[in-house]
Amino acid sequence: MTIEAVVDPRRDPVGQHVHKVGYANRVIKKRCKRRINKRSEAKVPMALQELYVSCREVFKGPGTVPLPHDVERLCHILDNMKPEDVGLSSKLQFFKTENAVKGTPRVTTTTIYKCDKFSLCIFFLPETAVIPLHNHPGMTVFSKLLLGTMHIKSYDWVSTSSAEESGQPSHLRLARLVTDSVFKAPCNTSVLYPTTGGNIHQFTAISPCAVLDVLGPPYSAEDGRDCSYYKDFPYDAFSDKDMGQPVLFMWPTETHKES
Repeated sequence: MTIEAVVDPRRDPVGQHVHKVGYANRVIKKRCKRRINKRSEAKVPMALQELYVSCREVFKGPGTVPLPHDVERLCHILDNMKPEDVGLSSKLQFFKTENAVKGTPRVTTTTIYKCDKFSLCIFFLPETAVIPLHNHPGMTVFSKLLLGTMHIKSYDWVSTSSAEESGQPSHLRLARLVTDSVFKAPCNTSVLYPTTGGNIHQFTAISPCAVLDVLGPPYSAEDGRDCSYYKDFPYDAFSDKDMGQPVLFMWPTETHKES
């Protein structure tokens, strides 16, 4: 079934939804460093190293999209990656459901690597935590759910606008629902493109989750790739007469300016 939606920009600092410090951040840095050093000394091939090397070869910089065989190459690597490849384990306290966060859950993130062509980062979502609908202007994004169960909802614009192509939020607009499903690790990698594949998406953690994101190129306000947040809602006055499906509208809520 195809569902459609529309949007209009407003502002919502990413700091309200994603925090770069906290328990999960310290754990990943500590564990990842120890495991990488140990494996390097043993000269054992590492999935994370393979991913890094492949990303350097695949991503050509702003304004480009990886070729289909390169997308398949990265998906193959990511599909086979395990939590241990980035220093994680389901035995960590963060991922135990009995340790549910009280109050409003905070999303934490750690960056493994970042350059002007791509970035590798991990998002940690406690149970019930949400990363609201947000876009990825001019970006190709690979999302690999390493641990946990997550609901993902995503949209694409029905038609592009010059404002959206420049990475800036536009007026109220129609968007088509691409994904509205629950994913449980281990599962295949999700891929979104600058204008297709669900470029605007939302994550909701059903259980504590860890998501490895590969973004090419990464967000950059200076280069016109800022992150905007959106609100979706039904609009009964409209209907898709060609497809006979309900219509949704999305209204931009805020734009994040990276520090």
